[in-house]
Amino acid sequence: MTQREKSANLIWAENHFPTEEDYLDFRLAVDGVFAVDRHLLIISFSEAAERISGFRSEQVVGKDCYQVLRFSICKAGQLASEVIRGGGIFSNLNAQFVNAEGETIEVVTNISPLMGANGTIAGAVMTFRDLAEMDRLARALLASNRQLVRERNKLTAILNSITDGVFTIDTNWKITSFNQAAQKITGYSTDEVLGKFCGDVLRGGKCGSDCPMRRTLKSGEPIYDLEVEILSKDGRVIPVKVTTSLLLNENGEAVGAVETFRDLSFLKQLRTELEDRYRFDQIIGKSKPMQALYELLSDVAATDATVLVEGESGTGKELVVKAIHFNSPRRNGPFVSVNCAALPEALLESELFGYEKGAFTGAVHSKPGRFELADGGTLFLDEIGELSFPLQAKLLRVLDQHVIERVGGLKSIPVNVRIVAATNRNLQKEVEARRFREDLYYRLKVVPIYLPPLRERKEDIPLLVNHFIEKFNRKMGKKIQGISPQALRLLMNYDWPGNVRELENLLEFTFIQCKGLLIEASHLPLDFRQKLGAPALVSRESHQLLEDYEKELIEKTLAENWGSRIKTARQLGLSKVTLWRKMKKYGLLQGGKGT
Repeated sequence: MTQREKSANLIWAENHFPTEEDYLDFRLAVDGVFAVDRHLLIISFSEAAERISGFRSEQVVGKDCYQVLRFSICKAGQLASEVIRGGGIFSNLNAQFVNAEGETIEVVTNISPLMGANGTIAGAVMTFRDLAEMDRLARALLASNRQLVRERNKLTAILNSITDGVFTIDTNWKITSFNQAAQKITGYSTDEVLGKFCGDVLRGGKCGSDCPMRRTLKSGEPIYDLEVEILSKDGRVIPVKVTTSLLLNENGEAVGAVETFRDLSFLKQLRTELEDRYRFDQIIGKSKPMQALYELLSDVAATDATVLVEGESGTGKELVVKAIHFNSPRRNGPFVSVNCAALPEALLESELFGYEKGAFTGAVHSKPGRFELADGGTLFLDEIGELSFPLQAKLLRVLDQHVIERVGGLKSIPVNVRIVAATNRNLQKEVEARRFREDLYYRLKVVPIYLPPLRERKEDIPLLVNHFIEKFNRKMGKKIQGISPQALRLLMNYDWPGNVRELENLLEFTFIQCKGLLIEASHLPLDFRQKLGAPALVSRESHQLLEDYEKELIEKTLAENWGSRIKTARQLGLSKVTLWRKMKKYGLLQGGKGT
């Protein structure tokens, strides 16, 4: 949209107030809606989606959402993929797509899973709203056309339903309107802000000479999507994205300005959680093998080298792979994963390399493969040991030449992808048994990473237990403080064939069972306790770890109870005599209160 067209829209807002028909059309069709299947292929496209995008339904149905619309959230590994893979609903997200005329359109998007008849996730449904359209209607609401009060009231309801904060000022910088979303974001009511200077209310870091509204009033130019921070009524710093425009009367004269602002707190939180989730320090362990792993990960993440992660099921291979990606220079590119054991060979080939229209029965359109979708990012090939020999040969060509060919295609397509592979098999033995190509094995094994099973690093169990207790406290809203030494001793005696995943699942079960502040042995699954039978001997190192944990737990509980031994004993489920004996053993008797 040119600057002249934007100015024309502002003048239109002052001189054309929507009619009853306009209001009904907007209310019923303001949001575009479309649905995609699990492969991100569009399966439905509403009339409002056609109006906003300029595409007809028949032009987009059956095609890849990102390929045809360049819709940012549909890119492989982005939020649409996350919703399809794990469920969840995301609301009021900033996104972009390219319309039929090649213009980039800014929209607010909601994503929710599309459930199939059998209760599984069959795809995703996305609604999107054109911000430019919303701004035009908002300005129409603010226009001073006193003859259409009835329509103004209806549009006020629409303005208040907008999730963006909207407020207007006059030429004296005093606030003249403040919608419900603005009230919700800032904590101020309309009565508290009307007639006040906007800088006194929002107190943003850009207030003063760099104020977006000031720049717009001075230059006449709108400002789009500027990220700033404002202060809420209770003093919280809120990151927002603001858009400012002039308010013009029927003569084209500036009578004030309008600002829309969107709360970015949720998106910032999601971004932070994503970064935190895959930090290297989220890979828990203080054992020698894990310390060596930390040093290696920090070095390999900074490169583009191909990585092969080996280890038993449940050791955390995917966590390591994601940590490599999200701490690498490719962190802003897509992360695409494929489980090579989950698909038959014919389907796996088309998933990896894509296919051309007519390549096989049912191929009614062309489809990019995972290599193309991961372009510029990382492709994770899980269970790489399950690949057939023909696919191993094709993968070797990609690693050597960095090009792929779609199934049924003749054209070589260059790809810029980092390969990270993982397997629970011993690939060296697979090579010796002639079940895996030796050349591919050494091509994948540029950087080999081995994750030891949990039975080989039992000294990490107390750290992992504390990590999962914190995790499940947040997830379930509980305040469990730890695990009893008796219960921890049972965990230390077990060999954990399912590794860290089995430990995590077991602790989640104990959270359901535990009603107090401490996980006891009785909260462990009955079959788990029966497997152990009589208590087994533990190593001297493990015994010392148990004593260290017990001492730390007693110290922590004493501090929480201000040194009261009675309250501490009750909280830990010990008798007063037993607590006294343990305090004496660990040198904790000084300063302890008897009551």
